[in-house]
Amino acid sequence: MYPSITPPRRVRIGDAAAFAGTTPRAVRHYHGIGLLPEPERGADGRRRYGYDDMIRLLWIRRMAAVGVGLDDMRTAFDEARDEARDIQEILSSLEETLAAREAEIKRQRAAVQRLRALGSPLGLLSELVTDRLGHLPPGALRPTDLNTLLVTERVFGPLGAAIQAGVFIVLATHPDLRAEDDRLDAAEAALDDGVDPHDPRVEELAAQRCAQQVALEQAMEAAGLDAAEEKRFEIYDADLTGEEDTGMSPFQAITKMPYDFSPARMRCMELTAQLLADTHSADH
Repeated sequence: MYPSITPPRRVRIGDAAAFAGTTPRAVRHYHGIGLLPEPERGADGRRRYGYDDMIRLLWIRRMAAVGVGLDDMRTAFDEARDEARDIQEILSSLEETLAAREAEIKRQRAAVQRLRALGSPLGLLSELVTDRLGHLPPGALRPTDLNTLLVTERVFGPLGAAIQAGVFIVLATHPDLRAEDDRLDAAEAALDDGVDPHDPRVEELAAQRCAQQVALEQAMEAAGLDAAEEKRFEIYDADLTGEEDTGMSPFQAITKMPYDFSPARMRCMELTAQLLADTHSADH
């Protein structure tokens, strides 16, 4: 027996903070200063965070990372309070700290310049992703596309987001594929409405989604957005090593997000993946 409506999943403050790369205390501080709206509370009185809350948290963390907000320099002088150490060693250590801070300020200034030039949230994405999206006219991408890229980059890194960006480029430049994608999204969302996982519509929708994915891949290949980009990706991959350590695996990151798909929708996703694997295997 499946419920007629599956409510959106919402997560606790610990999971929300872990996904954003911060702490529950910091999240509470964001609430206190009005930076993050207070979310709904569950029956136990605890805060519950949904998708929009997570997007806002990612914005806050990314903007803080480029120097937007208060920046305390006291850490650089902590070692100088140890009077037992030789003054030359202390000064040498402090000089290294300040040099590192200077490099960080230059990085932050460059990031702020990107934000001013590209706007938000596009300017919050990595250079690899924004470069790939650069030839599209302003407004070609939907705000939801950009939010998805923000989440994808957090989970899978810049290279994963760059691959996802290729899909959005095709959707932005092929109205027929965009219309079909919207139709499939709506149909998949309807599976959360108490549909039996073995309903024939699940298999039909999986076949349609597979066909759509193949069409997207063909359009990407025709536009030079697939294997032709691999060499450029390899160059960026070397440059981006260590750019942002999420501190968790992609699977762990995904479990922190407020996704809660029904059994029917999960089966549709699994069938789609199997159909795609079979299709690619047959092609080779």
